[in-house]
Amino acid sequence: MRRAASCLILLAGLLPAPGSVSPGLAEEVDLELILAVDISGSIDHAEALLQRRGYLKALVDPRVVRAITGGERRRIAITYMEWAGGHYQKVVAGWTVVRDLASARAFAEAVAGNPVTTERWTSISAAIDFALGLFDANPYRGMRKVLDISGDGKNNNGGLLAPARARALKAGVTINGLPIVNDRPNPWGIPPPKDLDRYYFDRVIGGPGAFIVVARGFKSFGDAVKAKLALEIAGPGRLLPNLAQRRR
Repeated sequence: MRRAASCLILLAGLLPAPGSVSPGLAEEVDLELILAVDISGSIDHAEALLQRRGYLKALVDPRVVRAITGGERRRIAITYMEWAGGHYQKVVAGWTVVRDLASARAFAEAVAGNPVTTERWTSISAAIDFALGLFDANPYRGMRKVLDISGDGKNNNGGLLAPARARALKAGVTINGLPIVNDRPNPWGIPPPKDLDRYYFDRVIGGPGAFIVVARGFKSFGDAVKAKLALEIAGPGRLLPNLAQRRR
């Protein structure tokens, strides 16, 4: 009995702690993807709902599911987070492997199960740094890492954007952007930036094959995000017809 107990103790010491995954044992996926969605104060509740619904429909769109199942490993790992100022980053649905329509629908339902809210300020830099922590904690290992940032404003809170972007690129993360270009003043009467697409192209995106897809207002957001997800899941080298797209 003592010898058996000693063997059990020895085996237990060799096993990873609960919740941890040895890098050699991690499930491999084609892509580690973080959807980082802006819910800052310039976005009202109705627009936040339009964004959320756009992602929910995109996740189960046939084009997106085909892109997921068309990769070498036929699966991706995905996280959905929302962000605002430097004080607010929230994981709405954590790392999940999506491999077919059923798992895509389950992930979308997990996102839908959380209430839609808005917060103050816009800190793209804090969103990037928070996402890097999520990549580090991801129990799955992908051939690529992509951070998909959507938003309707420029970095105006938290740390500087350039160093955060540089940290992401150094970590091997590609940043893609979905700027929402519109002409509606924010709740304080300040007009939106007219050059947001150029700002995202010059200062936000980066890494191999990085690109932006521009949503012309919140009502067109759903169509833009469907095409964008299909492209970034399929990987660099694919073209998006009929979309305001710029690629590095």
